[in-house]
Amino acid sequence: MTQTALADAVGVTFQQIQKYETGRNRISSSRLYELAKVLDVPMSYFFQKMDANPTGKSRSGRGRGRSTLSEPRGDRETIEIIRAYHKIKSTSVRDSIRRMCVALAKL
Repeated sequence: MTQTALADAVGVTFQQIQKYETGRNRISSSRLYELAKVLDVPMSYFFQKMDANPTGKSRSGRGRGRSTLSEPRGDRETIEIIRAYHKIKSTSVRDSIRRMCVALAKL
């Protein structure tokens, strides 16, 4: 998608999109929501590579801690797989695929 097409879709100029992209201007939460809708991604997509604990303190208060939950990759492949998975109508097929992925991940 071009910057012009994205700008038209969310109601700003392409120059504003460039400023968002380069970090010259901050993006409001409502604008971020509009961008997520237009790009067909969840809002969490924009935060996937950020530190899960921005304060630098662990939950116990003893310094910097890392999340123990494994985070999914935020790339197109992952998004494509998730979208395809949710389009499968059969719950038994989805469950089989889920179990297969869990088993393969253990290899």
